[in-house]
Amino acid sequence: MHYLESCTVCPNFCTVNRLQGEKGKCETGAGIVVAAANLHFGEERVLVGTGGSGTIFFSGCNLTCQFCQNADISQGGYGREISQSELIRVMFQLKDRGAVNINLVTPTHQGPQIMEAVRMAKKEGLGLPVVYNCGGYENPGFIKELDGLVDIYMPDFKYGCNEPGERYSLVKKYTEYCEASLIEMQRQVGTLTLDSRNIARRGLLVRHLVLPDSTACSKEVIDFLVEKISPSTYINIMGQYRPEYKASHFPELRRRPFRYEIEEVVMYARKKGMTRVLG
Repeated sequence: MHYLESCTVCPNFCTVNRLQGEKGKCETGAGIVVAAANLHFGEERVLVGTGGSGTIFFSGCNLTCQFCQNADISQGGYGREISQSELIRVMFQLKDRGAVNINLVTPTHQGPQIMEAVRMAKKEGLGLPVVYNCGGYENPGFIKELDGLVDIYMPDFKYGCNEPGERYSLVKKYTEYCEASLIEMQRQVGTLTLDSRNIARRGLLVRHLVLPDSTACSKEVIDFLVEKISPSTYINIMGQYRPEYKASHFPELRRRPFRYEIEEVVMYARKKGMTRVLG
């Protein structure tokens, strides 16, 4: 919890004392704030199986994405504060309902609090893979602290260059921090491994959302993964973008990507030698 005393959990480096009630960019104190928890069947098939992913949505975010499809949760303050013991209880309830993993959605800005609960849950016999489902804007130093606690890292790799991160998510050096964090994630858990049921057990799974007109620098994302991580990286190239929240403020984001724009990224990934491409 020392990260919260002068907060450097994420690359915003707000240095506020969250233990004393101060709040930085994420508008979150030292508590755990949850928006929802349930079995989720809409994730990648390798995370769902037959029982569903035990998904816990945390309120707030360290990014300020202007096109966020869940802005009420990420930026609207929706959710309620719970204790660590209650969070542990939720994890075990999801397990009892048949979840094949515990999927922590947008945990970054609440990372120290959440991961202490994960540590305790594992000691109590949780026995399910823990998924760190994040936006990719991570402090590599904090990610190192999670070694042994996280089984599956599932970061977004939103932008292959910094400019759109500044324009659309209001953060600096998104790409540098994302790349450094992915290298650390790969070091910890390696490429994604599946069990006999084709359910993910451990490893790295990357998501990339294609934006219109190559706005997200998608080919640079692929180049980095091939050259610095592994051509065997499991990547979901997503075409679900739609203009939401404040996207209308940006002319280039006022439409959905055309199918050919999505297919172009998928084909580029395969041409570069990536062998585990969803899209």
